[in-house]
Amino acid sequence: MEQGLTSFEKRIEIRWSDLDSSRHVNNAVYLLYLEEVRTAWLARALGNVEGIHDFVLARVAIDFKRELTLDDEVAIARCSLAGIGRSSVRTVEGIVTAGGEVAAQAEAVLVARDEATGRSRALTGAERSALT
Repeated sequence: MEQGLTSFEKRIEIRWSDLDSSRHVNNAVYLLYLEEVRTAWLARALGNVEGIHDFVLARVAIDFKRELTLDDEVAIARCSLAGIGRSSVRTVEGIVTAGGEVAAQAEAVLVARDEATGRSRALTGAERSALT
């Protein structure tokens, strides 16, 4: 998958509540970190927070590479544009430690949604321009 032009990075403090009984960040929390950065990336690309409500997550795939613990203190989540379809946006995403060690790699697909019908819709010209 090709790396897109538009990218975004967010530092996220690892909280005690993110840990599971093995004292590492729970696998489901990695998805929350990615959601935080993906939502911030989309809002920034579109130029407004309200625009994120016009998209739904259709797919996410994640490869876990390294555990995160409280000793890591922060996770750096990243999101970049991978491609644009008729009604969808593909992203490549990742989580790294402050030292740059890869903790997870992911891909996601966001689909533009028609609010009235709840079904997918074509991306608008303005959305395409903002995302590229």
